[in-house]
Amino acid sequence: MTDSTLMSSAWSHYAARAVAARPELAARVTALAAAPVTRAQIDARLDELTGAGSLAPTAPLTEDALKKALRQLRTEVFCAVMERDLSGRADVAEVTGTMTDLAEATIQRALAVLSADLEALYGEPRGPDGERLTLGVVGMGKLGGRELNVSSDIDLIFLYEEDGETAGGQRSGIATQDFFTRLGKRLIAALAEVTADGYVFRVDMRLRPNGDSGPLVCSVGMLEEYFYVQGREWERYAWIKGRLVSEGESDAAQRLSKQLDAIVTPFIYRRYLDFGVIAAIRSLHLQIRQEAQRRASMRPDKADDIKLGRGGIREIEFSAQVFQLIRGGQDAGFRVRPTLMVLRHAAAHGLIAPAVCAELTEAYRFLRDLEHRLQYRNDAQTHAMPVDPEERAQLARTMGFDDYAALMAVLDGHRERVERQFDEIFADKVSGQNGCGAQEDGAAAWVWSSALDDESADEALRARIVELGVGEPGELLDRLRAVWRSSRYSGLAERSRQRFDIVAQRALEAAGTLEPAGRRGDTIARFFDLLEAVSRRGVYLALLTEYPVALHRVLSVLGGSRWAAGYLIRHPQLLDELLDDEAIASPFDWPEFKRTLRARIAAADGVEQQMDLLRHAHQAEVFRILLIDLAGHLSVEHVSDRLSELADAVLDVTLEAVWKTVAKRHREVPRFAVIAYGKLGGKELGYASDLDVIFLYDDPDDAAADVYATFTRRLITWLTMATGAGTLFDVDLRLRPNGESGLLVTDLDAFRRYQLREGDAANTAWVWEHQALSRARYCAGDAEIGARFEAIRTQVLTTPRDAAPLAAEIVEMRARVEAGHPNRTELFDLKHDRGGMVDIEFTVQYWVLLHAARDPELIRNTGNIALLREVSRLGLMSEEEAETVGAAYRTYRKLQHQLRLDGMEKARVEPQRVQAGRDAVLGLWKRVFG
Repeated sequence: MTDSTLMSSAWSHYAARAVAARPELAARVTALAAAPVTRAQIDARLDELTGAGSLAPTAPLTEDALKKALRQLRTEVFCAVMERDLSGRADVAEVTGTMTDLAEATIQRALAVLSADLEALYGEPRGPDGERLTLGVVGMGKLGGRELNVSSDIDLIFLYEEDGETAGGQRSGIATQDFFTRLGKRLIAALAEVTADGYVFRVDMRLRPNGDSGPLVCSVGMLEEYFYVQGREWERYAWIKGRLVSEGESDAAQRLSKQLDAIVTPFIYRRYLDFGVIAAIRSLHLQIRQEAQRRASMRPDKADDIKLGRGGIREIEFSAQVFQLIRGGQDAGFRVRPTLMVLRHAAAHGLIAPAVCAELTEAYRFLRDLEHRLQYRNDAQTHAMPVDPEERAQLARTMGFDDYAALMAVLDGHRERVERQFDEIFADKVSGQNGCGAQEDGAAAWVWSSALDDESADEALRARIVELGVGEPGELLDRLRAVWRSSRYSGLAERSRQRFDIVAQRALEAAGTLEPAGRRGDTIARFFDLLEAVSRRGVYLALLTEYPVALHRVLSVLGGSRWAAGYLIRHPQLLDELLDDEAIASPFDWPEFKRTLRARIAAADGVEQQMDLLRHAHQAEVFRILLIDLAGHLSVEHVSDRLSELADAVLDVTLEAVWKTVAKRHREVPRFAVIAYGKLGGKELGYASDLDVIFLYDDPDDAAADVYATFTRRLITWLTMATGAGTLFDVDLRLRPNGESGLLVTDLDAFRRYQLREGDAANTAWVWEHQALSRARYCAGDAEIGARFEAIRTQVLTTPRDAAPLAAEIVEMRARVEAGHPNRTELFDLKHDRGGMVDIEFTVQYWVLLHAARDPELIRNTGNIALLREVSRLGLMSEEEAETVGAAYRTYRKLQHQLRLDGMEKARVEPQRVQAGRDAVLGLWKRVFG
């Protein structure tokens, strides 16, 4: 067989030389290239070359024999991969996967041989408790990501569990660090030393802690301390792809793997959305490009670099990995290593458009194909396009083009698209191109400056604040001065203070654009409240610095709602939601919300993280509703509908998650349901409403009562406990049978007897409980129990009643409610004062209890306004009166909603604002109840 039988020999000088040196190589490569090269084939061939598969093993393999076998294997696999690639039978994934398998196989085999040799001299390495230790080899970069190119260096880091000593062999024992250092040096030589047979892989150890100045091997404890004390942003980026490539099945290897995951994952992935990495990666990329440009200036013939140049491979990798660093702490789906998998996950979650994902994927595959052809030529780690005309023509043909110009046209198209997307992600937004840049010599910069420390500058500061658009500067000036002089601000790290100053000045500059104009000072003061609260969390300062659109939206939200300001300060991670235009505009999809939340909870690490995930998910949706509400796109009724639907969804998912934590559960799915009363039951939930709920179960198991009692207590804890992410809901259980003295969870049959006054007369529901039942509904859990509850509710509401006794009880209950909510102001309490919301609700409930037996429409939980219309159809009130009272109720709710958003605990207004509606309600009450 001659050189000509290998396609690779026509393009690759390396392949031609290898075949000339080993004439049998062509036939071996042809056979090996018949199908994708598998790890099993690599291991089997290595056994042949080392004699490991021999039935009669000879003396232990020498280091020289190991080196020869590894290099012969590498040549064969390299040429086979090249042959399949150039003939169009292998794609990028196959090429990089095979090269990664080759690297792992050679590392693991070399480790096994060299460890055995050293252990014969010094004995096995042992930890303090006598446990066997092993050297962990961490593959970084493309090796870690299983994306190794054909002539790549391999970036390695050597680790071991903890310090100890070897057991002693032919020589006395030595320290484990000394043992593993010797092993690491011999491993590097086995792979990287150039012999007559070439080399296996060039080895780069510069990514280890402290680089070339650090020890060659380090303990896990040392690595953890290094991350904590010295770890830098670029090292977080580097460790994204890091993984053990020496891992075996031994106990030592498994222990080391778990320990490594435990310290590396929190170093890379923050538990919050980490926008601070954008500037860090931008800076890293700039350094790399500057180095590439420096090399290019020294070698103009190598200037066109497809990896480090604009639109190159590195920009695609950065574009993917920025999503991992920002979001990987909250979304485990981003904790994958291959670049294209990251891009697909980002597209699936709406962070990049599917078309952009497709463009970057196509470009990545094209550039990697081209990279491999450049490296096949001379087995060189190069990314520079050739300058020789003949070489260019040959390269074009290996890529399937007629000439070099056609190749360059496609290459340039890919690079332009990559460059455009990279710039969209990493462009320096600090310059304020969206109208948010702070002018260094403008009024805002003058105000937010050391002038705040100068009492004599008061008049000048007030004048500048007025110039910025704030009509009444006094209170705002006091707030700014307090922040400037605060220990929180003065104690900020230099970088954080720079960001704080940038954002503060931009907010002041934006003051003149805020509406309403009369509240500009309040809005800016609220913003400084928020800014001060998040100042120690550099990620949020970075977000507001990097994304001017987020700053403008924050100001808009703060100007529209004092309650929203408090909500943002308590849950600053919601700032991320201000960037997601698609999420704000997309329809609410509660089944998908539940599916996604279930998946994230299933992947969470422990109960605490599960509870935090529930809170974050709920907070994000509440904030999304709030943003749409403040934009004027939702009526009060629709806001309540969405908040109620969200509560239902979160309760359903929480119930499932908590059940899985009950050790004594006797079935996979609990026979348990949540019944909503009050605002949740009537789908009139507000942003800060309690949940009035009861819990029912229907399970014949003997242990059911105890199991569901335990489950309910734990469920309430999950819903109400304050974690680092806040609380989920405040829960009111007073409407359960027998109120505060009753059981937390009730058997469904016992609930039926209680509501229908069966059995013990002292253990029966009061009329006010039946009033409450008119606004109750099934909201989460077992749907069959929900249906049976609805049947009980219907039976209760349609029970015949005498008008006079019922009216008397309603009037008595109304008096008790009024007495429990005294109003000693001149203002009108929209809910509790006579002529307010409670009068309307009690009147409707009276009619429901009295007439539901003859009008099933009254049973439906459709809300008070719809029920008023239904009552008018029965002839109990005129259509005009129904519309008037309904309009009053709608106005009360709207005003209540606005006041709650403005931070008012009690919804009270000047009486004249609602006098006409109040008179109509009072007239209705007098006519119905006398």
